[in-house]
Amino acid sequence: MKTKLLSLFLLTSGMLFAQNPDYKVSSYLDEGFKAPNTHYIGEAWLNAIINNDKDLGYNITKATFKANSTLDWHKHSSSQVLIVVSGEGYYQELGKDPIKLKEGDIIKCEKDIEHWHASSKHKDITYLALYGGDQPTTWTKVLSQEDYDKAAKQLND
Repeated sequence: MKTKLLSLFLLTSGMLFAQNPDYKVSSYLDEGFKAPNTHYIGEAWLNAIINNDKDLGYNITKATFKANSTLDWHKHSSSQVLIVVSGEGYYQELGKDPIKLKEGDIIKCEKDIEHWHASSKHKDITYLALYGGDQPTTWTKVLSQEDYDKAAKQLND
């Protein structure tokens, strides 16, 4: 009898503290949607985790770029932080040498700094991009396959 009462108590208390279905829960694990090929070479998937939330004042987008894919040169009206969740990629700011990013790396690009980021030649990359501003991305110029290949060679990839 004690066991049945204990079981009933645990079940009842579990229901009281169960997750409320009124909450909106999303997951950064969702792949998102395949991005149209407008400002990049290759294949990219985007998941807008937090988008245009006026209370927070910033966005979080999960981006996955398949190997040998790259974004064009661009800048943001606020700082941008990239958190590499998996894989390997490249990052370069205008006037500086490219660097290789790997899982666990976090890099901050300051407001209005022209830059590009991409997967590496041989590995996919997935990162979380945190950024703000009313117009978060301004595309400045195309990053050619030749310039991407040059960066990869410079990084011994």
